[in-house]
Amino acid sequence: MATTNNVSSQSAAEIFAALNGSGTSSKATSAAVEMENRFLTLLTAQLRNQDPLNPLDNAEMTSQLAQINTINGIERMNATLTQLLGAYDSSQAMQSSALIGRSVLVAGNGLALSGGLAGGGVNLSAPADQVIIKILDSTGKVVQSQNLGAREAGNFSFVWDGKNDADAQLADGNYLFSVEAVRGTEMVPATALQLGTVSAVTRSNNGFVLDLGGLGSVKFDDVQQIL
Repeated sequence: MATTNNVSSQSAAEIFAALNGSGTSSKATSAAVEMENRFLTLLTAQLRNQDPLNPLDNAEMTSQLAQINTINGIERMNATLTQLLGAYDSSQAMQSSALIGRSVLVAGNGLALSGGLAGGGVNLSAPADQVIIKILDSTGKVVQSQNLGAREAGNFSFVWDGKNDADAQLADGNYLFSVEAVRGTEMVPATALQLGTVSAVTRSNNGFVLDLGGLGSVKFDDVQQIL
Protein backbone atom coordinates (compact mmCIF):
# COMPACT_ATOMS: atom_id res chain seq x y z
CA MET A 1 0.00 0.00 0.00
CA ALA A 2 1.22 3.41 -0.80
CA THR A 3 2.48 5.66 1.94
CA THR A 4 2.54 9.42 2.04
CA ASN A 5 4.69 10.53 4.95
CA ASN A 6 7.61 9.40 7.07
CA VAL A 7 8.21 9.91 10.75
CA SER A 8 10.19 13.04 11.62
CA SER A 9 13.98 12.89 11.72
CA GLN A 10 13.93 13.71 15.42
CA SER A 11 11.66 10.74 16.16
CA ALA A 12 13.81 8.47 14.01
CA ALA A 13 16.94 9.62 15.83
CA GLU A 14 15.34 8.89 19.18
CA ILE A 15 14.29 5.44 18.01
CA PHE A 16 17.76 4.52 16.76
CA ALA A 17 19.25 5.85 19.96
CA ALA A 18 16.88 3.62 21.88
CA LEU A 19 17.89 0.60 19.80
CA ASN A 20 21.52 1.33 20.71
CA GLY A 21 20.60 1.37 24.38
CA SER A 22 20.76 5.15 24.96
CA GLY A 23 17.24 6.31 24.19
CA THR A 24 15.03 4.55 26.77
CA SER A 25 12.58 6.65 28.70
CA SER A 26 13.57 8.09 32.09
CA LYS A 27 10.74 6.17 33.73
CA ALA A 28 11.95 2.81 32.42
CA THR A 29 15.57 3.72 33.28
CA SER A 30 14.60 4.67 36.83
CA ALA A 31 12.74 1.39 37.25
CA ALA A 32 15.75 -0.58 36.02
CA VAL A 33 18.14 1.35 38.29
CA GLU A 34 15.82 0.84 41.25
CA MET A 35 15.70 -2.89 40.54
CA GLU A 36 19.50 -3.08 40.36
CA ASN A 37 19.83 -1.16 43.62
CA ARG A 38 17.44 -3.53 45.37
CA PHE A 39 19.35 -6.52 44.02
CA LEU A 40 22.73 -5.13 45.12
CA THR A 41 21.35 -4.30 48.56
CA LEU A 42 20.04 -7.85 48.92
CA LEU A 43 23.30 -9.34 47.64
CA THR A 44 25.33 -7.22 50.07
CA ALA A 45 23.15 -8.33 52.95
CA GLN A 46 23.61 -11.96 51.92
CA LEU A 47 27.39 -11.55 51.81
CA ARG A 48 27.49 -9.88 55.23
CA ASN A 49 25.31 -12.49 56.88
CA GLN A 50 26.64 -15.60 55.17
CA ASP A 51 27.91 -18.50 57.19
CA PRO A 52 31.72 -18.42 57.02
CA LEU A 53 31.68 -22.22 57.08
CA ASN A 54 29.12 -22.34 54.24
CA PRO A 55 29.71 -19.28 52.01
CA LEU A 56 27.54 -18.36 49.05
CA ASP A 57 28.17 -20.44 45.97
CA ASN A 58 29.94 -18.53 43.16
CA ALA A 59 27.76 -20.22 40.53
CA GLU A 60 24.62 -19.08 42.35
CA MET A 61 25.87 -15.48 42.52
CA THR A 62 26.72 -15.55 38.83
CA SER A 63 23.25 -16.88 38.05
CA GLN A 64 21.64 -14.08 40.06
CA LEU A 65 23.70 -11.45 38.25
CA ALA A 66 22.72 -12.95 34.90
CA GLN A 67 19.04 -12.83 35.89
CA ILE A 68 19.15 -9.15 36.85
CA ASN A 69 20.92 -8.34 33.57
CA THR A 70 18.23 -10.22 31.66
CA ILE A 71 15.47 -8.31 33.44
CA ASN A 72 17.26 -5.02 32.77
CA GLY A 73 17.52 -5.91 29.08
CA ILE A 74 13.81 -6.73 28.90
CA GLU A 75 12.97 -3.37 30.49
CA ARG A 76 15.03 -1.57 27.86
CA MET A 77 13.49 -3.62 25.06
CA ASN A 78 9.97 -2.82 26.29
CA ALA A 79 10.78 0.90 26.37
CA THR A 80 12.19 0.72 22.84
CA LEU A 81 9.12 -1.11 21.53
CA THR A 82 6.90 1.50 23.16
CA GLN A 83 8.78 4.24 21.31
CA LEU A 84 8.54 2.36 18.02
CA LEU A 85 4.80 1.82 18.41
CA GLY A 86 4.31 5.47 19.29
CA ALA A 87 6.23 6.60 16.23
CA TYR A 88 4.27 4.20 14.01
CA ASP A 89 0.97 5.45 15.42
CA SER A 90 1.97 9.07 14.80
CA SER A 91 3.08 8.26 11.26
CA GLN A 92 -0.18 6.45 10.51
CA ALA A 93 -2.17 9.40 11.88
CA MET A 94 -0.33 11.79 9.53
CA GLN A 95 -0.85 9.49 6.55
CA SER A 96 -4.54 9.00 7.33
CA SER A 97 -5.28 12.70 7.72
CA ALA A 98 -3.48 13.44 4.44
CA LEU A 99 -5.96 11.14 2.64
CA ILE A 100 -8.99 13.37 3.25
CA GLY A 101 -10.33 14.35 -0.18
CA ARG A 102 -8.19 11.74 -1.94
CA SER A 103 -9.46 8.81 -3.98
CA VAL A 104 -8.52 5.30 -2.88
CA LEU A 105 -9.06 1.77 -4.14
CA VAL A 106 -10.49 -0.78 -1.70
CA ALA A 107 -11.92 -4.27 -2.08
CA GLY A 108 -15.36 -4.18 -3.71
CA ASN A 109 -17.06 -4.34 -7.11
CA GLY A 110 -19.12 -1.15 -7.13
CA LEU A 111 -19.02 1.45 -9.93
CA ALA A 112 -20.57 4.85 -9.26
CA LEU A 113 -21.34 6.45 -12.63
CA SER A 114 -21.40 10.24 -12.32
CA GLY A 115 -21.20 12.74 -15.15
CA GLY A 116 -20.81 9.89 -17.61
CA LEU A 117 -17.66 8.51 -15.97
CA ALA A 118 -16.86 5.86 -13.38
CA GLY A 119 -13.63 4.39 -12.11
CA GLY A 120 -12.57 1.10 -10.55
CA GLY A 121 -9.56 -1.13 -10.14
CA VAL A 122 -8.23 -4.67 -10.23
CA ASN A 123 -5.68 -6.55 -8.17
CA LEU A 124 -3.86 -9.38 -9.96
CA SER A 125 -1.95 -12.01 -8.02
CA ALA A 126 0.19 -12.73 -11.11
CA PRO A 127 0.76 -11.30 -14.62
CA ALA A 128 -2.11 -11.86 -17.06
CA ASP A 129 -2.32 -11.92 -20.85
CA GLN A 130 -5.90 -10.64 -20.76
CA VAL A 131 -8.02 -8.92 -18.15
CA ILE A 132 -11.72 -8.73 -18.97
CA ILE A 133 -14.24 -6.72 -16.96
CA LYS A 134 -18.00 -6.99 -17.30
CA ILE A 135 -20.17 -4.09 -16.17
CA LEU A 136 -23.63 -4.93 -14.84
CA ASP A 137 -26.68 -2.82 -14.08
CA SER A 138 -28.85 -3.08 -10.97
CA THR A 139 -30.67 -6.14 -12.39
CA GLY A 140 -27.42 -8.04 -12.99
CA LYS A 141 -27.56 -7.61 -16.76
CA VAL A 142 -24.21 -7.15 -18.52
CA VAL A 143 -24.27 -3.75 -20.22
CA GLN A 144 -20.66 -3.64 -21.40
CA SER A 145 -17.59 -5.87 -21.60
CA GLN A 146 -14.03 -4.55 -21.83
CA ASN A 147 -10.76 -6.31 -22.57
CA LEU A 148 -8.09 -4.35 -20.73
CA GLY A 149 -5.30 -6.35 -22.36
CA ALA A 150 -2.15 -7.68 -20.71
CA ARG A 151 -1.32 -6.49 -17.21
CA GLU A 152 1.43 -7.05 -14.67
CA ALA A 153 0.79 -8.41 -11.20
CA GLY A 154 -0.47 -5.91 -8.63
CA ASN A 155 -3.03 -3.11 -8.64
CA PHE A 156 -4.18 -0.99 -11.55
CA SER A 157 -7.14 1.30 -12.16
CA PHE A 158 -9.49 1.76 -15.11
CA VAL A 159 -12.13 4.27 -16.27
CA TRP A 160 -15.55 3.43 -17.72
CA ASP A 161 -17.13 5.98 -20.06
CA GLY A 162 -20.65 5.05 -19.00
CA LYS A 163 -21.60 3.56 -22.38
CA ASN A 164 -23.01 0.14 -23.13
CA ASP A 165 -21.90 -2.27 -25.85
CA ALA A 166 -24.16 -0.42 -28.33
CA ASP A 167 -22.22 2.80 -27.60
CA ALA A 168 -25.27 4.38 -25.96
CA GLN A 169 -24.73 6.58 -22.91
CA LEU A 170 -26.27 5.11 -19.75
CA ALA A 171 -27.86 7.03 -16.90
CA ASP A 172 -25.77 8.00 -13.90
CA GLY A 173 -26.16 5.69 -10.94
CA ASN A 174 -24.69 2.68 -9.21
CA TYR A 175 -23.40 -0.25 -11.25
CA LEU A 176 -21.37 -3.38 -10.53
CA PHE A 177 -18.53 -5.11 -12.35
CA SER A 178 -16.83 -8.50 -12.41
CA VAL A 179 -13.30 -9.32 -13.50
CA GLU A 180 -11.63 -12.34 -15.12
CA ALA A 181 -7.95 -12.71 -15.91
CA VAL A 182 -6.10 -15.40 -17.86
CA ARG A 183 -2.51 -16.26 -18.62
CA GLY A 184 -2.27 -18.72 -21.49
CA THR A 185 -4.96 -21.27 -20.69
CA GLU A 186 -4.91 -20.74 -16.93
CA MET A 187 -7.05 -18.40 -14.84
CA VAL A 188 -5.25 -15.78 -12.80
CA PRO A 189 -6.76 -14.88 -9.40
CA ALA A 190 -8.12 -11.34 -9.66
CA THR A 191 -9.87 -9.14 -7.11
CA ALA A 192 -12.24 -6.29 -7.97
CA LEU A 193 -11.45 -2.93 -6.38
CA GLN A 194 -13.91 -0.07 -6.04
CA LEU A 195 -13.07 3.61 -6.03
CA GLY A 196 -13.97 5.79 -3.07
CA THR A 197 -13.21 9.28 -1.80
CA VAL A 198 -12.08 9.77 1.79
CA SER A 199 -14.37 12.23 3.55
CA ALA A 200 -13.21 11.74 7.15
CA VAL A 201 -10.76 9.84 9.32
CA THR A 202 -11.54 8.47 12.76
CA ARG A 203 -9.47 6.57 15.33
CA SER A 204 -10.71 3.23 16.67
CA ASN A 205 -9.30 0.65 19.04
CA ASN A 206 -7.96 -1.23 16.01
CA GLY A 207 -6.35 1.74 14.26
CA PHE A 208 -7.57 4.44 11.91
CA VAL A 209 -10.78 4.11 9.92
CA LEU A 210 -11.52 5.96 6.68
CA ASP A 211 -15.04 7.17 5.90
CA LEU A 212 -15.73 6.66 2.17
CA GLY A 213 -19.22 8.13 2.18
CA GLY A 214 -21.69 5.86 0.39
CA LEU A 215 -19.18 3.01 0.39
CA GLY A 216 -19.06 2.98 4.18
CA SER A 217 -15.94 2.80 6.33
CA VAL A 218 -12.75 0.83 5.80
CA LYS A 219 -9.61 0.33 7.84
CA PHE A 220 -6.58 2.33 6.81
CA ASP A 221 -4.65 -0.92 6.30
CA ASP A 222 -7.30 -2.13 3.81
CA VAL A 223 -6.52 0.61 1.28
CA GLN A 224 -5.02 -1.05 -1.79
CA GLN A 225 -3.96 2.06 -3.68
CA ILE A 226 -4.06 5.84 -3.34
CA LEU A 227 -4.88 7.71 -6.54
